[in-house]
Amino acid sequence: MVQPAGLYIHIPFCQQKCEYCDFYSITTLELMDGFVEALLREIARRAPQFQEFRFSTVFFGGGTPSLLSETHWERIWKALHHHFTILPEGEFTLEANPGTVDREKLRFLRNLGLNRISFGAQSFNESELRFLGRIHDATAIRESVHAAREAGFTNVNLDLMTAFPGITPQSFQHSLEEAVALQPEHISCYTLIFEPGTVFYKRMERGELHPLSEEEEIRYYQQAESFLHQHGYHQYEISNFARGRAFRCQHNLIYWQYHPYLGLGPSAHSFVPPSRWGNVRSVIQYIRKLQADQFPLDFEETLTPEQQMLEFIFLHLRLKEGVPLRAFQERFGQPLTSVYQKQINTLLHKKVIHLTEEALQLTPQGWYIADEVATYF
Repeated sequence: MVQPAGLYIHIPFCQQKCEYCDFYSITTLELMDGFVEALLREIARRAPQFQEFRFSTVFFGGGTPSLLSETHWERIWKALHHHFTILPEGEFTLEANPGTVDREKLRFLRNLGLNRISFGAQSFNESELRFLGRIHDATAIRESVHAAREAGFTNVNLDLMTAFPGITPQSFQHSLEEAVALQPEHISCYTLIFEPGTVFYKRMERGELHPLSEEEEIRYYQQAESFLHQHGYHQYEISNFARGRAFRCQHNLIYWQYHPYLGLGPSAHSFVPPSRWGNVRSVIQYIRKLQADQFPLDFEETLTPEQQMLEFIFLHLRLKEGVPLRAFQERFGQPLTSVYQKQINTLLHKKVIHLTEEALQLTPQGWYIADEVATYF
């Protein structure tokens, strides 16, 4: 049986770099044409290794993929479908910043074949948007969602950020209410993380910014969970809420369910058990390597069975359904409860997991400290 597989394309361009963002991106937009040429080369070079894969999801992330021109989009979309087998009923997602797309461009992208759009809203409060360095305002969020609907998108996600300096329960409630009023099919709520190397991290080191406490982070998490549940959003993963199973992010489920995926573009990672590899984190190096008919690799590694078991558990624990016991045994040839009996007993005693005949799952208490729970394995 052919496994589901995901295809990720990293578009590393932004109009302005957000000071909290650790994803690889640059603002040198004049490199865009050279990048697209290199991406087309990488697609062609990788294709022979992936002839047996059937890609059920394609995700354009970044950066700001919506900055690509219509010509760029046509060339990339045509190349992907020429070189890979992409299931026509699949989920095809575009990440976009509000204000970087208009009705005409959204209609073009929908007609091209993209059927899901994810807007990086982050907040509906103007002062918070300025603090986060976003180039849009709350009006641009609303206008972008309405434009996406007019263009024919019936699967829309909004990203909201929680637990950052300056946020209050009242301001977060306002963002939640505004987001729900737009009736997106999916909402993601992410806690701000001070990533090393970012401007926010340097400001934290200088004492200018102070992360919120774990207790405060949990309170915002509970606030989102409670409000969104009241408005028909089912929480299926720690940070993600959908209006029914049909609107769960299928691409992210590829990651969380530990299926293979191919990443294209600078800094993109790929995983085909037992191998993982990642591309160089530089557009210039990416272009040069592909011009020289080389894969733009930064690293390659082969995971041990033990590493794969740990990742299988860690990723599945993020899901409401938890770690499927039968799938674990079929994949690794050993029962999860035998391999990790001591750890499971400890976590059961702490009441952060519960065990059924089908799965090992986090309890509500365990969800608040999911990363800590995973360290026991």
